[in-house]
Amino acid sequence: MAGYKNKTMINKALALLFFTFFISIAAKAQTPDTSKYILQNDVEVAKTEPGTHNGGGETIGFNFFANARNLKTAFRKRILKPGSSIGYHLQKEDEIYYVISGNGTMQMNGKTFAVKPGDAILTRPGSSHGIAPNAGNDLTILIVYEKK
Repeated sequence: MAGYKNKTMINKALALLFFTFFISIAAKAQTPDTSKYILQNDVEVAKTEPGTHNGGGETIGFNFFANARNLKTAFRKRILKPGSSIGYHLQKEDEIYYVISGNGTMQMNGKTFAVKPGDAILTRPGSSHGIAPNAGNDLTILIVYEKK
């Protein structure tokens, strides 16, 4: 009988420990980021990469706030060098492209049109698109979308 009581007490202690462990994990997962702001500069996040979505060529990607906890928005800048592109791909969430500098060509659902500084393009789920700089110039864009 004493062995049974000891086993019951051990099981209760393990159950309590298990419960406490998972509650602490859940609490951490839901704890808001208490940072009031994050300041980043291009030089801190710049990374030479091939064009995304099999676009090829050389680009410089800037993934701002990649490590910010609980941030649901992706905010990126990309410099597309001549000969590079963001490859034509199917969009799964709303995404905004904003042209900062340079000139280029965008394909959207089989149509091609010119883009220039100040142009903002909203791509919706289910659409397909790609973008490339015109020959002889860099195309610098901002890209914003909701992270999944």
